[in-house]
Amino acid sequence: MSARRKARKRALDVLFEADQRGTGALELLAARIAEPGTEAPLPQYSVDIVEGVLGQQERIDEVLSTYAHGWTLDRMPAVDRAALRIGTWEILFNDDVPDAVAVDEAVELTRALSTDDSPGYVNGLLGRVVDLKPTLST
Repeated sequence: MSARRKARKRALDVLFEADQRGTGALELLAARIAEPGTEAPLPQYSVDIVEGVLGQQERIDEVLSTYAHGWTLDRMPAVDRAALRIGTWEILFNDDVPDAVAVDEAVELTRALSTDDSPGYVNGLLGRVVDLKPTLST
């Protein structure tokens, strides 16, 4: 598993845990940085993802809510929601990651961690975000 893939997984873990506990992701992130427990320290890219998603969460959630046909964010599985937020952040706000890689990585996260239907849904929704990126980035 590549270093970036591991970093994405760890970022998803933080976002998912904060969502499930109903706590602030920044506080949880700070706790994981200060005391990683039995895991290795968080990679810097994990920190960048969590901070980036939280910094742009209102816009990310607006985009996802607009194009998630038939689903509200609250109705989505929490893992899917976290993976979609990470993928959308990488597509719209991180020029270091090619769009296709951002989509593929989000799909792989959901394939490993979520329902059988999740990878196809995540692929379709993030594909739509990629298609609309020129209009969404303005």
